[in-house]
Amino acid sequence: MAEADYGDTSGWDKFEILYEKDENGNNDTSKPIPNTEYFNKYFRPYLSPLKITYGKSSVLVYFQDGSMFSFGPMSMIFFPDAKNYEKNVDENGNIITEKSKNDRGKTSFTFYFNPTTNTSSNKYHYGKGIEPYKAGWDGTEEKLRNDNSVGCKESVNNERAYCTALIQMNGWKIPKDYPIRF
Repeated sequence: MAEADYGDTSGWDKFEILYEKDENGNNDTSKPIPNTEYFNKYFRPYLSPLKITYGKSSVLVYFQDGSMFSFGPMSMIFFPDAKNYEKNVDENGNIITEKSKNDRGKTSFTFYFNPTTNTSSNKYHYGKGIEPYKAGWDGTEEKLRNDNSVGCKESVNNERAYCTALIQMNGWKIPKDYPIRF
C-alpha cells in the first residue's frame, strides 16, 4: 500500500541509521536509536497494530495475534510470540545479545529492508520491500546453511539471520532437515 502512495521502493528516501549524540554533539555509533520518522512515513499508516512502543534502538509493533515486529536500524526481527522478545531484553530495554543470538531461527526471524542501496551485497533487497535477510548472500542454499557469521546453523559468530531465507526457499515451511532444533 505504501508503494501505491510513494511509488517503487527503490525511489523512497534512503533509510538512515540514527544515533544518540555524545557530549560534543557527534553521533555515538554504539548507541543507535529508532528512526521513527521513516517508520511513521512508510510503515505506520499501513499497519493495524495492537500497540506501538519504542525500544532502545527499535520501533516495536505488537499485533492482535500476539506476534511482534522489531523495526531496528540494521534489520527487522519478527517474533511469532511477542513474549519471546521480552525474554531477550533486560530491564533497561537493551537486547541481551547472546540470548537473542541463540533464539534467531527458533523463536525470532530476521528480515531486512534496504530498497535504495544498489550494490552486489544488497542485490536481493534493492527495490524490494521487507524480505528475509539475504545481505551478502551468493544465491546458494549452501551459504544460507553454512555461513559462519549469519548462516542457519547451530553456532555462528553473529546471529542466524539466514534461517528466514532458508524457510522462504522451502515454500515458507520449516524444512525436515532444518539445522536448528526447537
